[in-house]
Amino acid sequence: ELRNELREIKALLQARGIAAMPQLGELRLGVGQEPFKGKHDVRLTLIEFTDYQCPFCRRHAKQTLPELEREYIETEKLKYVVRDFPLQSLHREAFQAAIAADCAGEQGRYWDMHDRLLTVDLSNDRNWGQHAKAVGLDEGKFLSCLVSESPREGVQKDLEEGKKAGVQGTPTFFLGMTEPDSGEMKVVKVLRGAQSYAKMKSSIDELLGMP
Repeated sequence: ELRNELREIKALLQARGIAAMPQLGELRLGVGQEPFKGKHDVRLTLIEFTDYQCPFCRRHAKQTLPELEREYIETEKLKYVVRDFPLQSLHREAFQAAIAADCAGEQGRYWDMHDRLLTVDLSNDRNWGQHAKAVGLDEGKFLSCLVSESPREGVQKDLEEGKKAGVQGTPTFFLGMTEPDSGEMKVVKVLRGAQSYAKMKSSIDELLGMP
């Protein structure tokens, strides 16, 4: 695992400077149609751009996200949104995994598939039908969805919006306020890479008092 992380770091360092980071005051990201945890109308929002084969995303999902859920999401202080940013030059199965999660979402099982794909070795376990069965999906509907255009377009849209927002690697987190009835979040802070819970907590607490 350490070797994989070092390889990721080297590749991401080589990509630095390709995408310019927009001014935070001008940056807004869509949240209206994206999968989320928490209460729909909570304004304080954390968006994660993720890649299902990224070791840092897996570390975040295992170590930090459960604590965020207990402290902020389940207590209705924070809405947590996931958007896709498969790093296809590094991870051959990441784009298809993102589609698989969205297709599971069509049957109300997005988070079950999300959690599963962040724990299995996708380079050696690409049996999508088996993954579908494991989370209780209708396998036929799921496999049909995998080859349809709509989820592919959704992942591509996330990629393009992420690039415009300055995402270069995963995970990248955008913290801000969702504007009522707009379906958009005004970005206040950006956190790049897997963060400790303490750092996440500090950033969230800083914004909880905002109007």
